[in-house]
Amino acid sequence: MSDGVEIQDLCKFYGSVVALDHASLSIREGEFVTLLGPSGSGKTTLLQLLAGLTQPSKGDIRIRGKSIISLPIEKRGIGLVFQNYALFPHMTVAGNVGYPLRMRGVARDEIYDRVAKALKLVELERFANRKPNEISGGQAQRTAIARALVFEPSVMLLDEPLSALDRRLREHMKYELRRLHDLIGTTTIFVTHDQDEALALSDRIAVLDGGKLQQFGTADEVYRHPRTRFVAQFMGETNLIEATVVRDADGAAAVDVAGRRIDLGEVDTKGLEAGMKIAIGLRAEQLAVAPKTAASGVWTATVTSMFYLGNGYRYLLDCAPHQLTVHVAAPHADTSIRSNDQVEVRWQPASVQILPG
Repeated sequence: MSDGVEIQDLCKFYGSVVALDHASLSIREGEFVTLLGPSGSGKTTLLQLLAGLTQPSKGDIRIRGKSIISLPIEKRGIGLVFQNYALFPHMTVAGNVGYPLRMRGVARDEIYDRVAKALKLVELERFANRKPNEISGGQAQRTAIARALVFEPSVMLLDEPLSALDRRLREHMKYELRRLHDLIGTTTIFVTHDQDEALALSDRIAVLDGGKLQQFGTADEVYRHPRTRFVAQFMGETNLIEATVVRDADGAAAVDVAGRRIDLGEVDTKGLEAGMKIAIGLRAEQLAVAPKTAASGVWTATVTSMFYLGNGYRYLLDCAPHQLTVHVAAPHADTSIRSNDQVEVRWQPASVQILPG
């Protein structure tokens, strides 16, 4: 019997529209996994299938080895936190948290004890008797989380729970979510379109687009080693450049970009054959710019625009026939560079990403 959550060849069709296309994931017990993608990617459809809010067209979902496809929502052992929290306005915080227990026929004394423990966990003991309109957005979110946890679910589903919060509170609650997960260890599946949230919170990230699973891996894997062009560009700002593979006499691989050679250094070049058309990815923050010198063998460009971001600078460069975006942290920026200046562009060979042609 497998622990955790097994999603097996899951599909959801709405007539001719494919909302989810043969998705398979194996989520370990106690893991924090994020479903990440833009609107229409299939992430919300997958969450709805897990929760039992809709039925799959094909495939299976297993929790701790048992299929839950035929089970109603209340029998799946899943705690769900909605984007708008869905608190009952006429109930107190404690009443909202205790609602799942009352629906399950739990004895009153046990409800009192378990609600008290859940409120302590999310640090809301002092707000137990307040109504939802008497608490802040962050407190409402923690109330929704406590309600989802109070009946000790096997899996927690979080549907973009940070999106309704202002930026400052969102940053605070992001780390609060991870603290709670580390404290209780419940298998958690988090849905978001925000890459920063996914990178900060997740043990692993499932990136979806167009109903298809694009990549499933650790935050470092999907960020530094994307498998598709979509993942490379969605997980941060990446310059994609069409290239042709070349092989030296000793077998070392490099790429040719419009007559310019780019060495690949320690990049894994297994499977790359001479003449193969590929794309290389250069992350904006892994590029450096400096005033142009007489040095040979470097890329030169013209600064078409530059923007001060507080913590650094964003440069738009014309490196004909390519346009490049560069992010430079403030301590490393050359503040003498201005628009229309000629600059050199450099990067470490190991930072080059190899992507399908």
